[in-house]
Amino acid sequence: MFHIALFEPRIAPNTGNIIRLTANNGFALHLIEPLGFDLQEKKLRRAGLDYHDLANVTRHPDYQHFARAMQGKRIFACTTKGTRSYDQIRYQDEDVLLFGAETHGLSEPVMQSIEPEKRIRIPMWIDNRSLNLSNAVAIISYEAWRQTGFSGGE
Repeated sequence: MFHIALFEPRIAPNTGNIIRLTANNGFALHLIEPLGFDLQEKKLRRAGLDYHDLANVTRHPDYQHFARAMQGKRIFACTTKGTRSYDQIRYQDEDVLLFGAETHGLSEPVMQSIEPEKRIRIPMWIDNRSLNLSNAVAIISYEAWRQTGFSGGE
């Protein structure tokens, strides 16, 4: 199983969309606190529709607890500051795709904890800042899943 991790997500509807996404592609979702919303927030539940019970969601009180839980797994920082394009990676089962907060991305200490060759990006038109978080998660997660033959899907 692949893992999606959201570092300090701020926007409830994005996280709701990602809950629905991970329920449908079989990825585990990790939410690294602090969150910018309450998990019972109406906008989160609306975006996730009725997929909350189908998703595998774990909360971590901070990045250190998350990193310990993921020990032994490859963690890829998905960031506009990435050194490699997401499609240049050969993904493996149990890989972790780590995404930063919508408002500030990944913190400098988190970025420094990940080797430069594991900092990946989605190519964009020159001078544009970033994609919507849930769109970025969809693009990269489906590439990882595609490379494993959409294992478990139909």
